[in-house]
Amino acid sequence: MAFPKKTFALVSTAFVMVLGAFAAPACAQTAATPWELRSDMGYAYDKDGKAFAYKMGTSNAGELLKGAKKVPKGTLFFIGHNGQLYMRTGPYLEGDGKFKFGPDQ
Repeated sequence: MAFPKKTFALVSTAFVMVLGAFAAPACAQTAATPWELRSDMGYAYDKDGKAFAYKMGTSNAGELLKGAKKVPKGTLFFIGHNGQLYMRTGPYLEGDGKFKFGPDQ
């Protein structure tokens, strides 16, 4: 199955779809909820701000990885008040493990 190059500009795009799909429920929760990302799926956040999931094949995996970048550990993805997707590396947990930017803050 071939995918448009624009759809998978960066590997980080794969993770933002999950955030876009679960942004509202995640913000309403007080406890962290693990994402269920699968290696046979591609996740995209398109130019119009919509999130998609694609079932992936292996025949063109090499092409998919060209130009892709690894997402650093410790990266936080979030949707701003303006609806724009953001990512931030750096501390997002307090010393006691609580989310630094939670509703109690």
